[in-house]
Amino acid sequence: MKMFVGLGNPGPKYAGNRHNIGFMALDRIAQDHGFAPWRGKFQGALTEGRLGREKVLLLKPETFMNLSGQSVGEAMRFYKLTPDDIIVFHDELDLAPGKCRVKTGGGHAGHNGLRSLHAHIGAEYMRVRMGIGHPGNKNAVSSYVLRDFAKADADWLEDVLSGCSDGAGDLADGDSGRFMNAIGRRVNPPRSSTSEPKPKADRAPADKSAPREPTKDTRSPLQKLMDKFS
Repeated sequence: MKMFVGLGNPGPKYAGNRHNIGFMALDRIAQDHGFAPWRGKFQGALTEGRLGREKVLLLKPETFMNLSGQSVGEAMRFYKLTPDDIIVFHDELDLAPGKCRVKTGGGHAGHNGLRSLHAHIGAEYMRVRMGIGHPGNKNAVSSYVLRDFAKADADWLEDVLSGCSDGAGDLADGDSGRFMNAIGRRVNPPRSSTSEPKPKADRAPADKSAPREPTKDTRSPLQKLMDKFS
């Protein structure tokens, strides 16, 4: 059994925040794959269903971001899971909007939700790092992540969430490569094979300096004689 964890802050005030992209990913997976209704458990919102061959739990901690590890640790102990069974979806400042990467282990890079998870379950869990871009000034980070996505972000955000849902079964089965391919097909769809080919380049003009073949004289003998004395 796997447990997907989405990081965010609870309540409608934060629902559209950049910091809540992890919640958004889990909501889309639950909706698209027919998971059971969400219920309150382990200081969070929990649902369960199947993805591919795996039974999967989806957990959104409602302890606020900085205490996310409390909820995840409680659920892990109840279901006797290990960090290898945990996959965390979270916002990533160091990736451009629309970019995603899968990583296991490593530091928390100052992310308060990951910092809490490290403290409660260790660092050796898998993360789906969902790029939101950086404001360019570290002093602006807090206000940036706690603001809603802009209208201009709607298209790429929809593509990323749909891609996460498309590839969720592969991720649960341990195939992170196919999961990333599913996101890529949404974010960078292949060109249609019916698109018109590019026009061929015009042929180079004939070389006027090249010698020409002599024109064949088709006159009759009588016409040649008349032309000679004309």
